[in-house]
Amino acid sequence: MTIRKLWVGLATAAALGLSACATTGADAPAVQVGGAPLLRTSYGPVVGSREGASGAVNVFRGVRYAASTEGRRFQRAADPQPWSQPLEATRFGSECPQIPSPDVPVFASWANTVGTSEDCLFLNVWTRGLGDGKKRPIMVWLHGGGYVTGSGSSNGYDGSRLAERGDVVVVTLNHRLNALGYSYLGGLTDDPKYADSGNLGSLDIVRALEWVRDHAEAIGGDPDNVTIFGESGGAAKVSTLMAMEGARGLFQRAIAQSGSMSLSGFTPRVGTPLAKDLMTTAGASSVEELAAMPIEDFIAAMMKSRSRGAFYRPVVDGRSLTRQPYAPDANPVSADIPLLVGTNNNEMRLQGGLGSPENFVLTWEQLPAKLKAFTGDADVDEVIAGMRAAHPDYDASDVFFQVATFRNYRGTALLQAERKSEQSAPVYMYRLDWKTPVEGGRLETPHALDIAFVFDNVARSTSYTGPETAETQRMADLMADAWIAFARTGNPNTPALPQWPTYDTRTRATMIFDLDPQMVQDPDGEERELLQRLLPEGRGL
Repeated sequence: MTIRKLWVGLATAAALGLSACATTGADAPAVQVGGAPLLRTSYGPVVGSREGASGAVNVFRGVRYAASTEGRRFQRAADPQPWSQPLEATRFGSECPQIPSPDVPVFASWANTVGTSEDCLFLNVWTRGLGDGKKRPIMVWLHGGGYVTGSGSSNGYDGSRLAERGDVVVVTLNHRLNALGYSYLGGLTDDPKYADSGNLGSLDIVRALEWVRDHAEAIGGDPDNVTIFGESGGAAKVSTLMAMEGARGLFQRAIAQSGSMSLSGFTPRVGTPLAKDLMTTAGASSVEELAAMPIEDFIAAMMKSRSRGAFYRPVVDGRSLTRQPYAPDANPVSADIPLLVGTNNNEMRLQGGLGSPENFVLTWEQLPAKLKAFTGDADVDEVIAGMRAAHPDYDASDVFFQVATFRNYRGTALLQAERKSEQSAPVYMYRLDWKTPVEGGRLETPHALDIAFVFDNVARSTSYTGPETAETQRMADLMADAWIAFARTGNPNTPALPQWPTYDTRTRATMIFDLDPQMVQDPDGEERELLQRLLPEGRGL
């Protein structure tokens, strides 16, 4: 398995089971059908299930928030046709078309067996209350997989325990991905129906957030207390939404976990050649022809194109995205939005380790060549010497993984926190240090490990966290409660944690999540100063 294949497959395959489902009307009363929860939605009624340890969590899966995009490829989402008879909302809706992802053994606990379809604009809701007048915090999760793979239906994202634990409303969702969601066609056609093609995936998320706002009362939530949170590509989407005028007012807090990559998106200068190459590869003579080709042929062409189906980002098109999210500074659109941001300590031991196992046993002689993919024009020998001075106990593999982690994750998280801290809203920084025992312990604290703890889903995550133990539950207790506190108040402090100050460039206060959590000022500061000085800004892969 190559690093690239593992990279694009990071989001666990989501779940399908085509249930025709719906949305929820804010002024519609919640009732029961045969003991099952029912919501009368804006488009029609849906019937869900009750789950959780107490059996008190109302769950609605496969809830339609927009019409099928089939026949409307590259166009903004439309309203679904209304219905009158209750539709079952107990199975996840189809995930959006994407390139195949390889099986990643540590993600086995999270996998669901679901198919893909262009009819994929569904969301899922977990809540303890339906139309009961309570104003619960709403936590809207944006899935990982970059902008190219994944869905909101992974077992790791099951919201039952989080909703039960914190009396919050949890929402996950699907949105268009890859060339279907982020092909900039403005340079290839002046047809106005394709004008927003470069940001359709993000606009789908905005539409889902509008659904949440309009149906907050029906699902027992507070439309004025919505937190968007996500990991990896999901965190990048959080950053993008923080720069979108159309998302203003739809969320009040933001959490970016291991994915501060969208400091900047593509420009039309980058997006236009990618779209043109896709059209050429597909043998299409026009955008209309590309939009009409069978989806199987479209995906095949996308995988053969220069993008390989894996090189897509939002586009600063002057419409839905008018400037970069965090470059050269934090976008003023979200100046009043508190941000919780951080990473895992050894992120790249997943992609750079499981994807290329030889990296676990590097020699010092092999290290310079391996690091070139991450150091750009920097002096590799200076990077290595500086890392050895900062971490005398590191071997060559340790240096490789930490430099790669800094380049792809930690460095951009620091930049995001630094730039955001110049605005009025508070910023809180964290790092997860707890080490998983799986794979003989060689992964340490890898990418995506935090998901199990944030959702309090260690029992659903044993392939990644190891057996459910008091230790794994301790980590879930610490992180889930901090995330719930932040969603409720904009401050992640809890009685179980040391005092957690806001982040600034003077103290660089960082909460280290481990069995014994600690608040540390500028952790690994010597490494940070070295790599911020030498490495290029942004990702290395």
